[in-house]
Amino acid sequence: MVLRINHNIAVMTAHRHVRENSDELIRSLEKLSSGMKINRAADGASGLIISEQMRAQVSGIKQAIDNSEVATGMVQTTEAALNEVNKLLVKIRQLATHAANDGANDSVMLKADQFEIRNALDTIDRITFSTQFGNKRLLDGSQGANGLTNGEGLEFMKASHKTKPSPATGYDVHVTALPSRAYVMGETPLDQEAINAGETLTIAEGGRTVSFTARRNESVSQAVGRLKNEIETIGLDLDLEADEEGYLRLTHKNFGSDHTFMVASSTPGILSAEAGVMEKANRGQDIRGTIDGYAAHGKGRELTGGEGAPVEDITVRYTGNVTSAEGDTDPGSAVGRVSIYQNSLTFQVGGNVGQQVKVSLNSTNTRTLGRGVKNASGFKSLRDISVDTPDKAADVMRVVEKAINDVTTNRAELGAFQKNTLESNLTQLKIAEENLTSAESVIRDADMAQAMADYTRNSILMQSSSAMMAQANQISRTVLSLLD
Repeated sequence: MVLRINHNIAVMTAHRHVRENSDELIRSLEKLSSGMKINRAADGASGLIISEQMRAQVSGIKQAIDNSEVATGMVQTTEAALNEVNKLLVKIRQLATHAANDGANDSVMLKADQFEIRNALDTIDRITFSTQFGNKRLLDGSQGANGLTNGEGLEFMKASHKTKPSPATGYDVHVTALPSRAYVMGETPLDQEAINAGETLTIAEGGRTVSFTARRNESVSQAVGRLKNEIETIGLDLDLEADEEGYLRLTHKNFGSDHTFMVASSTPGILSAEAGVMEKANRGQDIRGTIDGYAAHGKGRELTGGEGAPVEDITVRYTGNVTSAEGDTDPGSAVGRVSIYQNSLTFQVGGNVGQQVKVSLNSTNTRTLGRGVKNASGFKSLRDISVDTPDKAADVMRVVEKAINDVTTNRAELGAFQKNTLESNLTQLKIAEENLTSAESVIRDADMAQAMADYTRNSILMQSSSAMMAQANQISRTVLSLLD
């Protein structure tokens, strides 16, 4: 055995192991005290990168969950206000129905009905301007896509969150084909001979049917007058005209290809070409045209921007009689322009960039509800309605029905947005949070059983290496025994 006293290699080796064991023991204590196996980059560089990314993702998802719940609260607030507007519209329709009961009403009753209707309209406007979520007004149209039109006979109806805001000059609207109504034009006149023979006319529209039989010796004008009364009583949406020679013309009140009717006459040519055979009316035509050069879908008098285009969901109504040539995009030949101002609500419902959803809240102002309804009283919107006469009361019912449809459609869209977008997304976010947290835990969290086992091992090694270092210090002392 070689004995040296200048350097004690055994002590140095033991000391090195003491330091290593001490470091391992400290790391074990750190894992046990923090509950994490990665406390610094040196513990696992790649694991640190992955886990920190997951932590950021989980943090974003947690906030997105809160955002979705707040958005749901806003939608529910809006829907509750729309429910009250709906109740008021139903009440107005009830009052209009009462006012139409001309046989039992007098001027005082009509004034009372009109006063209550005006009060309900004022309440709708009050709800419109007072419904807020924080400082945001929800029903005044400021949280949706709004538009203005420039052009005779052109009226903005609606847009959605998918619609792109227009440039300062607006979008050009070209109409290449005007809308028309379904009609039947008699080729044989209704004369006295046909009337005395008991001419029978059958007209079917919208699931309702009028069966009319002329009375012997009544005049043509009397027969036409009775037929008009039958059509109005049954509620067919048709206009009947007869010229001086007795030729009949039936025209649907509504424009477009969706509205049609059927006719039959016992004399060939008065309404149907064959005696007693039901024939369809000449189908009406929908409006055709473009918005900003993009193809638009026509329905009746309304043009709606096509899917995927910047003008998507823009709906304008045209009542003019000017058309452009097919394919003409010259601004000078446009029937008008529509300008879109986009302020739809945007919700961040995901933890990453671009994970947003939008919804447009339409106005419930009485000047915007019930627009676009053809009526003899000249009511342009819900705000104009009046029940001064029974005829006006009937038109009020038509306008109010359109307003109810506007509001219920908006409620349905909000309900679908809440259920299918917000609530479904909320469920998915919670599942994603759970799974990402679990994955991050696998990478970052310490296995406490393993950490305790490591701590016990390192503690024993620390004690053992310290004891061996003490023994190594005794080796140099054996040199003194050589002096004896």
